[in-house]
Amino acid sequence: QELALKSLGNEGLFLFSSLDTNKDLYLSPEEFKPIAEKLTGVAPDSESEEEEAPDPDGETLSIVAKFQPLVMETMTKSKDGFLGISHVALSGLRNWTAPAAPMSVLLARQFKAFLPPKNNLDLGDPWWIIPSELNIFTGYLSNNRFYPPPPKGKEVIIHKLLSMFHPRPFVKTRFAPQGAVACIQASSSFYYTIAFRIHAEFQLNEPPNFPFWFSPGQFTGYIVLSKDSSHVRDFRLFVPNNRSLNVDMEWLYGASESSNMEVDIGYLPQMELESTGPSIPTVIHDESGNVIDSRDPSGKPIQFVFEDITWQQEIPWEEAAHRLEVAMYPFKKISYLPFTEAFERAQAEKKPVHSILLWAKPPVPLPVAGSGRTLRETVLESSPILALLNESFISSWSLVKELEELQSNKENEFYSKLAELHLEKYNFPVEMIICLPNGTVVHHINANYFLDITSMKPEDVESSIFSFSTNFEDPSTATYLQFLKEGLHRAKPYLQP
Repeated sequence: QELALKSLGNEGLFLFSSLDTNKDLYLSPEEFKPIAEKLTGVAPDSESEEEEAPDPDGETLSIVAKFQPLVMETMTKSKDGFLGISHVALSGLRNWTAPAAPMSVLLARQFKAFLPPKNNLDLGDPWWIIPSELNIFTGYLSNNRFYPPPPKGKEVIIHKLLSMFHPRPFVKTRFAPQGAVACIQASSSFYYTIAFRIHAEFQLNEPPNFPFWFSPGQFTGYIVLSKDSSHVRDFRLFVPNNRSLNVDMEWLYGASESSNMEVDIGYLPQMELESTGPSIPTVIHDESGNVIDSRDPSGKPIQFVFEDITWQQEIPWEEAAHRLEVAMYPFKKISYLPFTEAFERAQAEKKPVHSILLWAKPPVPLPVAGSGRTLRETVLESSPILALLNESFISSWSLVKELEELQSNKENEFYSKLAELHLEKYNFPVEMIICLPNGTVVHHINANYFLDITSMKPEDVESSIFSFSTNFEDPSTATYLQFLKEGLHRAKPYLQP
């Protein structure tokens, strides 16, 4: 390591390390491949276990990409005109104004990766297309990378699809939950509608610039395909744009993993793939099996007629999407309602509100200790917490920016006041708040403080409010349970019928 630093210098070693994926200080041909492709401009045909020789009788699917770039004004850093941020750092973001491939033609059979692993799955039962390999114990993948690893198995089709947006998609995110999950939304004799959710991200910069990670909250969508994957009737993949912020961005400022990292969030209006129609045969045969021209005598393409699909079983899209969300985030086994809806429900049911106020969206990682990610992967997924929240609380999570907008909107004074009471208690990065249906805060704790006290030895914790329980081995669960019970105790006198 010292010799490498002496030979290459900081920035040279940084680039070398980003390519040296197994950290053996030796670049194999596979590890050097991204640089070779960059210098020669030639990308060799990728070999993959999922790549198949084209079927002469197979079908092809035409897909178009629709993309509107990130609205720069929605980034927090835009408020001061990106003061102190070099133009080079944001160059990859600013230059990404159109999809890398506006249209692509893929083999229908490549979409067999979306088929369920077995035939007897019930509607809505999730399975992993690409399993998540990370959890709270495994840590996170390196930020110091520019080029995605070669996709394998079912990753190949996901990689091909996302490459239509940008040439450097990482089909596995640096943070849990990674991967892709799917479920059957509808079923007929010969067809499935498969709903799916993908957590992936893009690397927008290349050397000599430092890495810039672009992480949409999720990709979701559906595919209607035959059970033998020979025909795709419909396909759509998109980043949801129904919330005011839907992308996390992180970029490094130095040549090491521990270098300063800037973090921001923003709004992406459109990132979408859509099939132009059903998949069609590459070669057309007549009734005798002879190949015929794909155009009629007047030169117009032959029009195909497809039979209608009669669905025998079907669940709503909203239910399928929720099942996929819970598969990715077990803490969402209970409902986390939008801010104003949570208080309306709390008033109706005479329950306190358990509210989580974040700087960034939960499906988006924050590179700080007290992030929503850390809470998700520990206490909020535990059975005792889920049980108590389900029984005694109305839960909600909100973004600081959303509540700031709600506070400034004076058309509804009650909602404005609710937002103000929350923001008064907020400290970066995450604040957990328990309040009455009228917005009065009865208890709150900052995520960083919470994680600090749960990492201490029990005998070192002075406050009886956050004392440890002997009923649970995990001090985080015990402490959060105590936090909820204390909040419930404080709220009860005001919630009597």
